[in-house]
Amino acid sequence: MSAAPGKMRETMPQTPIFSSMLGSSCSGQVQPDMGERCVDPVYQDGNLVSGSLEALIERLVPTMDYYPDRTYIFTFLLSSRVFIHPHELLAKVGQICIKQKQQLETGTEAEKAKLKSFAAKIIQLLKEWTETFPYDFQDEKSMKELKEIAHRITQCDEENGTVKKIISQMTQNLLMALSARSQYQEIREKFRQPVTDKGTILKTKPQSTQKDILSVCCDPLILAQQLTYIELERVSNIYPEDLMQIVSHMDSLDNHKCRGDVTKTYNLEAYDNWFNCLSMLVATEICRVVKKKQRTRMVEFFIDVARECFNIGNFNSMMAIISGMNLSPVARLKKTWSKVKTAKFDVLEHHMDPSSNFCNYRTALQGAAQRSQTANSNREKIVIPVFNLFIKDIYFLHKIHTNRLPNGQINFKKFWEISRQIHDFLTWKQVECPFEKDKKIQSYLLTAPIYSEEGQLCLIEPETSGSDLQTLKHI
Repeated sequence: MSAAPGKMRETMPQTPIFSSMLGSSCSGQVQPDMGERCVDPVYQDGNLVSGSLEALIERLVPTMDYYPDRTYIFTFLLSSRVFIHPHELLAKVGQICIKQKQQLETGTEAEKAKLKSFAAKIIQLLKEWTETFPYDFQDEKSMKELKEIAHRITQCDEENGTVKKIISQMTQNLLMALSARSQYQEIREKFRQPVTDKGTILKTKPQSTQKDILSVCCDPLILAQQLTYIELERVSNIYPEDLMQIVSHMDSLDNHKCRGDVTKTYNLEAYDNWFNCLSMLVATEICRVVKKKQRTRMVEFFIDVARECFNIGNFNSMMAIISGMNLSPVARLKKTWSKVKTAKFDVLEHHMDPSSNFCNYRTALQGAAQRSQTANSNREKIVIPVFNLFIKDIYFLHKIHTNRLPNGQINFKKFWEISRQIHDFLTWKQVECPFEKDKKIQSYLLTAPIYSEEGQLCLIEPETSGSDLQTLKHI
């Protein structure tokens, strides 16, 4: 399942969001021997697999003759928060920068001439850091350390002020990114909750003229496109540091204060809530239909929507729809299912068969990912994985591999693989949705009433006759 760390670094996709940091000249190869700068990192077949935190930090900081591999920068900055606060890491980086700057200033004339080159590399590192992980700089301590490093570096180019201008622009971009994320946090929606009160449900029992999803959108492809629009909008607000919460808050071996937030972030919870709401919406829409013939049509409609989601590459919505039809209030509708043409549904179930660790789904996901890499249009680039399985994969990697080895060194091989999976997700979330937003359809999807399973059972009487529905496995 896991690629070798060295091979992973050679083949890790370099996505548009990281275009400023992953240039065409970046080969991904392990850097040449750095002499006595780092004496303890362990390499296997030329690939970094472990090291002390201090040695890994030193490998992060450029020198006048060295710049770290871009994938190393991403992987270390992503994983470092498990072991050290961002502001503490910035302080250590600053100390190393100051030491190197002083050595150059007191060295030969040739070394003094390299001060500008050294300053440019430090700025590039800070630029990559602030662009990729802007939330590391949300607190005053981190901003103070950043300004301190910037102040020291500007002294390397006081004549023409180029360095100062670049740092000023970098800081401005950082503040804009933090402001945008802060605004999103302020306007975030309340989690949608299903109706559970029986009295309320019985008062609103379905009527034959009641509005349903088919009255809003009767084209499976269009509905699948609108679901994809919602999915991409939601994943765009999930950041790599959000995903590292899965690892950082679960580790009990390293008792650091940076693990104070022991719950998932809002963005992860909101996306999980969307999946559950879509599943319940599917079940609610089916159970609300009065006539069996129309109910059969509704079931077949959602099967077609799920199939269109699969074709688009929107596996998360497809799984949510299948999960909704697996809920007991829908699965028990034996007369309805006896009238449904289930051949399409059988194909979908095959793709989402949980056996062999969802082998069929993973094959389909790999195919979509390969299509995305060679695609010329955003329509072909869409890859939206089943988020719950994606989270479980990261959790599984975390649980089977320790953060530290018996000798106390950080198990960096583990973080190479976690980083690769998160980087893949970031690649897919950058895709711009090619479908136009339909406000009417999206409003219905996001605000239509949904009932809990108990509430759905109140809507219709069980269908006890007719051919039995083959037992559906809960995913």
